Amino acid sequence: MSRPMEEDAPVKNEEEEFNTGPLSVLMMSVKNNTQVLINCRNNRKLLGRVRAFDRHCNMVLENVREMWTEVPKTGKGKKKGQPVNKDRFISKMFLRGDSVIIVLRNPK
Repeated sequence: MSRPMEEDAPVKNEEEEFNTGPLSVLMMSVKNNTQVLINCRNNRKLLGRVRAFDRHCNMVLENVREMWTEVPKTGKGKKKGQPVNKDRFISKMFLRGDSVIIVLRNPK
């Protein structure tokens, strides 16, 4: 008779973990429609709103500003140029979780 409750336990446990564990930052962003700053493995930063996520940190993001720095290449034997900050806007994107390093809530 207790079999259905055993099947429900992992679902409640996962939901509780999303609300209290490390993924609570993402859960709060989804609930409150707040921005998060995500540092990625390609040395780029993403500032946007989380629409959905899973336990692997795969995310659907909206209104994303992607930011990175490029060092311009120069001719033969010359020094490298000064780093240039670049950015672009992406209205909707899917971010694979294995490229996420850190997620910060409410960056100012």
